[in-house]
Amino acid sequence: MTDDLPPNPALLPAGLRDLLPPDAETEASAVEALMTVFAAHGYQRVKPPLLEFEDSLLAKSGAAVADQTFRIMDPDSHRMMGLRADTTPQVARIATTRLGAAPRPLRLSYAGQCLRVRGTQLAPHRQVAQAGVELIGYDSPGADAETILVAAEALDAVGLTRASFDLTLPTLVPSLLDESGLGAADRAALARALDRKDAAAVARHGGALAPVLTDLLLAAGAADRALEALAAAKLPNHAGVLARRVSDTVAAIRAAAPALRLTIDPVEFRGFRYETGVSVTVYAPGRHEELGRGGRYICGDSEPATGLTLYPDAILRAAPPRQARPRLFVPFGTDRGVAAGMRVAGYATVAALAPVPDDAAEARRLDCTHILRAGQAALLTEG
Repeated sequence: MTDDLPPNPALLPAGLRDLLPPDAETEASAVEALMTVFAAHGYQRVKPPLLEFEDSLLAKSGAAVADQTFRIMDPDSHRMMGLRADTTPQVARIATTRLGAAPRPLRLSYAGQCLRVRGTQLAPHRQVAQAGVELIGYDSPGADAETILVAAEALDAVGLTRASFDLTLPTLVPSLLDESGLGAADRAALARALDRKDAAAVARHGGALAPVLTDLLLAAGAADRALEALAAAKLPNHAGVLARRVSDTVAAIRAAAPALRLTIDPVEFRGFRYETGVSVTVYAPGRHEELGRGGRYICGDSEPATGLTLYPDAILRAAPPRQARPRLFVPFGTDRGVAAGMRVAGYATVAALAPVPDDAAEARRLDCTHILRAGQAALLTEG
């Protein structure tokens, strides 16, 4: 026997939470606002399952999120299944299988929940909402720019008009290290120094690469300054291709949206595990959490693709508060047609199920903002 009290039924595992009124409705309306913009640009919505067999879910780009994937045994087939930790690998699977014969470029969008094994200090939630776009089968700066421009328009639709798009080249540093001739110890120390933005350690461990890497490290920030540093570095081989590609992508973005805030961090490579080219992280002014993330990757075995995933939970924390639909109390016996007309006008109608002594008091009790009087919505005053 034990004297321990039974657990509180409202207690949830770490990183999980209930979303209550009106926040759940606010999130749903924000997601639909994002999806409406995606659809307007020709991105067709797909809905992958929450669970898949492990061997397909974690194949190819899905392997990058294997350590964040919950696994369970399917009691029917006795095969291992995984709960998705990220939607992009599932969309890639759909594109290469069920939509393998669809015309390219293929534009797909999605919205749904993901579950991760663990959160981070900056993002502790383990259930994460995602809404994003994938542009599959085309490789060009214009394609890279399109996903960023569409995401910027979607953020604008939920009131975030000052988002910042931080462009990165996650394969640039690895390619330079591959060609550097540095020993394993110096290479590991240099990667760690770049990860920590430690210019002194970069100079200490970088060898012949140190001057170039230090210049690129210090150039992080406004896009123009970073592009000048990349051009001046005269980077070889793959790194040089990446430098020209990000320059062309910036030009394509500015041709369509010259006021969009763009920054570049040439040596950032943390957190990008399947991106192969120009990548992006989205931020809001004054906030450290990411609003979105994406970039170029390989879809299936060899098909070029790029995409951008937005995080509605983080977006709502950064965006101006969205007004919930006003709640209108409808007294018992009101004509249903009148109530229907009020819903068309934008009210959420809360109908009385029986006569009550005081309609106004009942309306306040049910958290209504308005009451129907003489066929009109009247604002409730304090009782």
